[in-house]
Amino acid sequence: MEDKDNLVTVNIDGYDLQVPAGTNMVDAAAMLRKEIPHYCYHPKLSIAGNCRMCLVELGMPGRDRATGEPMLNEDGSPKIMWMPGPAIACGTKAAPGMHIKTDSPKALESREAITEFLLINHPLDCPICDQAGECTLQEFSSKHGRGHSRFIEEKNVKPKRTRLGPRVTLDDERCVLCSRCIRFCDEIANDSVLGFTDRGSYSTLTCFPGKELANNYSLNTVDICPVGALTSTDFRFKMRVWFLTEINHIDFETSVGANTVVSAREGKIYRVTPRRNDEVNDTWMTDSGRELYKIVEAEDRLTACSVHGDETAAPEAIVKASESLQGGKTAIVGSGQCSVEEQFAIKALAKSLDAVSVNLVARYGEDDGLLMSVDRNPNVRGALMTGLIDTLPEEKLEDLGSKISSGEVTTVLSVKEDLTEAGLSEEQLSKVDIVYLGTHRNATSEKADVVLAGLTQFEKSGTVINQQFRIQKFNRVVPGPRGCIEDLYALSTLVANFSDEKFPSTVVSIWKQLADENSRFSELSFQSLSEQGQVLDSRAFEHLPFREGKSLHFEPKLEAVAAE
Repeated sequence: MEDKDNLVTVNIDGYDLQVPAGTNMVDAAAMLRKEIPHYCYHPKLSIAGNCRMCLVELGMPGRDRATGEPMLNEDGSPKIMWMPGPAIACGTKAAPGMHIKTDSPKALESREAITEFLLINHPLDCPICDQAGECTLQEFSSKHGRGHSRFIEEKNVKPKRTRLGPRVTLDDERCVLCSRCIRFCDEIANDSVLGFTDRGSYSTLTCFPGKELANNYSLNTVDICPVGALTSTDFRFKMRVWFLTEINHIDFETSVGANTVVSAREGKIYRVTPRRNDEVNDTWMTDSGRELYKIVEAEDRLTACSVHGDETAAPEAIVKASESLQGGKTAIVGSGQCSVEEQFAIKALAKSLDAVSVNLVARYGEDDGLLMSVDRNPNVRGALMTGLIDTLPEEKLEDLGSKISSGEVTTVLSVKEDLTEAGLSEEQLSKVDIVYLGTHRNATSEKADVVLAGLTQFEKSGTVINQQFRIQKFNRVVPGPRGCIEDLYALSTLVANFSDEKFPSTVVSIWKQLADENSRFSELSFQSLSEQGQVLDSRAFEHLPFREGKSLHFEPKLEAVAAE
């Protein structure tokens, strides 16, 4: 709820609207579903006022210069004093009584002039531009342009295919000098490497001498470029955007849980871009997170289940896995990369098997204070909330190794984790039967008696809980390989094999049981969960020494950090 004391009334095209004081007029107009065209303005960056495309007529209630009293019309309404020339909406903040006209003849004429000016040196080759289909210059030229050019001189041709860094390519002839990319590097990425050189028609975007655009957020400049100047080297000319299907997803790289959009066509993923969530990632994401889609077609991808190294159909492999697990003395190694639904199924399986121990493997790295957190697992909080674990995971499975060495554990079910990387020795692994449920070949899959080839996060749906204890859902983008089996179905089938009751095997169906058995998820369902996620009650875990530091929209509990 907005603070009513902070609201001011503005008038946009004859409509009164209450907005918080200081609201940008571009955003205020958007509240009335009125689009004020713009290039340089971005809601998450400072105001530059470079492009002048957002020109509007601006007026304020008049006051008598002699008395200071409000000036009134004959009907008693405030007399509006209009500025002689148009003003930029992006640099105009809401004030009491402010009036603007977004579609008056003067405003429309101004936009036509600005559009004509921007197109003087711009190549008119939209059909071959990589930005075609998502270019605001193309859209606004159609809506606000004159439809013809009066420029008869030779165009100033600027450099093409300039590598600004390992992931970004510049076609400077298309640049409209909006400076969004420069401001992003300065204000968000804290890596001031871009700037303009020369003046007028010869102004050119470039990197400072001896520097390159190589930070882990460089591709955000491509996202916010309103034209086809900055392009992703990885995605460049691979696919027309109107052929792509966009699916909402979550970045699994860290515990931040940045909201993303995955674009695919005919079962193939072409790119991953950020999705706006003002409570998590604004409109940004890491470059490294964008490359995670490549795990789908990686050379080491498991594409079929196997028993003792021989390729086996999934149903038969599950039967063999059940036989291996039923002997008792079983330990389960879960994963912070599993969804909430999968972790709930793992917990049920551990209970059915009367497992000796249930472990999770921690992954830690360096944080950057933005969207790369210390915790490289996306769903440790999910394991805590489901009750799969009651304390933070360790990086090495030393306790499990001791139980194997002593003979207390004779069978290990590993879900997505390479046991050798988690600290178990070759000798220890040789003493146990191994059932491995994962997506890629590793030392554990090579030693496993039964391998259940699972699906990547892009091939299934589910939920994860980020560092804010915000539960967020992701959706299937592409189908998995024919010989693979969905992780949740495999786990649910194993639970059913060791239980008298059928265990739900789909994301939607498992949520009813999850909500019934766990009060933390009561009144929630997968279908009802909004695309922005929902923050859960985390008071029961405030004592745990989570390692994440401050990031873009996260502030760690001081007592938890101190307890580390």
